Amino acid sequence: MSYYYSTVNGITMNHSEILEKDGFEFIRVHFERPNGNGFDFLDMEIPGKVIYKSFGFSEDDIMDLKEYVRDNDSLIWEFARNGGGMVA
Repeated sequence: MSYYYSTVNGITMNHSEILEKDGFEFIRVHFERPNGNGFDFLDMEIPGKVIYKSFGFSEDDIMDLKEYVRDNDSLIWEFARNGGGMVA
């Protein structure tokens, strides 16, 4: 994961390039934040905001992260398609 990068409220988000499986395009999105013993993390795929790994984020946090992805969906796809970007 090396494309779009942002940090909001101590949570860092980045994503993969556009991947393909069975003829469908998708992007893997990764969130992480430091905790006392390492990192909390959440991994999802878009479209669909399907979570496939998560540790340390509350249900409210997860809803907020899904909303963040929804609000930035077109930007994530654009950066993935065009080779990346960085927002701080």
